[in-house]
Amino acid sequence: MTKTTNSSRRSFLQKAGLASLTLPLGGYQLLKAAPLPARQPQEKLSVLQPFRTVGKHKIGIFSKALQWTDLNQMADMVAESGFDGVDLTVRPGGHVEPERAKDDLPKYAEAMKKVGKEIVMITTAIDDADAPYTVEILETASKLGLGYYRMGWYKYDAQKSVADNLSFYAEKMKSLAELNKAYRIWGGYQNIAGANVGSPLWDLVQILQQVNSPWLGSQYDIRHAFVEGANSWPLGFDQLRPDIKTTVLKDFYWGKANGKWEIVNVPMGEGMVDFKNYFDKMKVLAPDIPISVHQEYDLGGAELGQVKANITEAQLIAAMKKDFEFIKKNLV
Repeated sequence: MTKTTNSSRRSFLQKAGLASLTLPLGGYQLLKAAPLPARQPQEKLSVLQPFRTVGKHKIGIFSKALQWTDLNQMADMVAESGFDGVDLTVRPGGHVEPERAKDDLPKYAEAMKKVGKEIVMITTAIDDADAPYTVEILETASKLGLGYYRMGWYKYDAQKSVADNLSFYAEKMKSLAELNKAYRIWGGYQNIAGANVGSPLWDLVQILQQVNSPWLGSQYDIRHAFVEGANSWPLGFDQLRPDIKTTVLKDFYWGKANGKWEIVNVPMGEGMVDFKNYFDKMKVLAPDIPISVHQEYDLGGAELGQVKANITEAQLIAAMKKDFEFIKKNLV
């Protein structure tokens, strides 16, 4: 991080006054924001977002599997599939490169609007308030009325204790929470299976308790939670529940190949994830939390975000429709 970047963010926050910040949003200004209370178990951040339809989950398809399409083709496919919109990648190698956010993100928003859809949330690599393009991305998203983004991931430093790692990343998240509050946009950290921060949900719980902000919390991924705890995942869910404001849906099972057990990603309903139990669990969350649907099963390379995937438009639309229908049928 550079001294210029640090100075820029500090200057912004000092001038903004945070709690009384007024930002231009598409021709109108946000009202003066009252100081926010401490994190509460069922606080609904979405009430601060006027575009959000109360009582209805917005379901977006993760644009990673659509990386081979342009903005208009993607918008048409999303419209045909039935999804409410898209979870758009605004990260290196994504649909919108971070340095192009100011110019390109509005174009994608307009393309979705033309087909009656929206950007439900964005997926970023943001992990530091002082990193290049963090402010530009959040400012642009805020001007477009976008309410949610996913952060990047953190890795454990093997030279530090677990406790020291958690304290270090909590401080980073606190700085991000300040920016999120200023721009009225909520940031979420996705739990991802493995040995990274947030893989064991207990560490993410501890970090978010230290951050203690309604503007930054958990993007809960049931597939990854199930990988790490097929029987204990409800305990982690209950601990994270106060901070869950978006969720990710996908499925898998354990298979054996060449004598080794490995994860096999499959369409929802064909794997091990207990969606019946999870959808029941979701009833205790805010009724309008956005949902991102990830297609990580075999789609001819599209699932890997390849720009030259071996799949036709019709085949991918069919897969998208199948996933969407599964949610409509089972999330009641």
